[in-house]
Amino acid sequence: MRRPIIAGNWKMNMTPSQTRRLIAELKPLISDEDCDVVICPPSCCLQAAAEALEGSSIRLGAQNVHWEKSGAFTGEVSTDMLKELNVEFVIVGHSERRQYFAETDITVNKRARAAIAAGLTPIICVGESLAERESGKTESVVSLQTEKALEGMTKQEAAHIVLAYEPIWAIGTGRTATSDQANETIAVIREKVRRLYGSAADDVRIQYGGSMKPGNATELMAMSEIDGGLIGGASIKASDFAAIVHYNK
Repeated sequence: MRRPIIAGNWKMNMTPSQTRRLIAELKPLISDEDCDVVICPPSCCLQAAAEALEGSSIRLGAQNVHWEKSGAFTGEVSTDMLKELNVEFVIVGHSERRQYFAETDITVNKRARAAIAAGLTPIICVGESLAERESGKTESVVSLQTEKALEGMTKQEAAHIVLAYEPIWAIGTGRTATSDQANETIAVIREKVRRLYGSAADDVRIQYGGSMKPGNATELMAMSEIDGGLIGGASIKASDFAAIVHYNK
């Protein structure tokens, strides 16, 4: 059985003081859950989050990481910087990074491999645009993105990553893939992992990341291939995020 993982991507929201307040709201709502719970604040809030999370079962993630240990890479963060802040997970290749900041399949792979080498767990995002879905390219797009993201990884490394299927057309739009659509596409992603790494595919957790909300979390999480959610807007509202975490209660 794959342990479900619910991760909150705060995106460019919350200040350090707001981070402390939100975590103070979350902590009594989330403890000893039947799933891994991760929050991913902006880089400037990681220190505040790490301090506020002490004594909690909620784990800390970051929204980006560079592939070099240090250097002239203005605005980037390294694995060492993140680890010193008790970060365990890092989102890699989010569609917004690809769309707005020139992230490519090559840089996604480099960031993911750097995270793994440092003992961090990458949450690697893949997903198609509306035009790609409507033209029947969903399977080929997500399969290729998955293959490129995992290039050069060993079977053991691949078994410990997290993948997130993010239909770009359902992020921040209020639109959501049906549970069947999400499950079918995640099955395609898992099959690609299986062709690359065999039985390791049974261990890889794959989240759905397209507008999962309290109202649809139970239905989505009941699907056979969906192992969790990468939550956007709902993750910065304590009651909504907690409701998603408690999808099975």
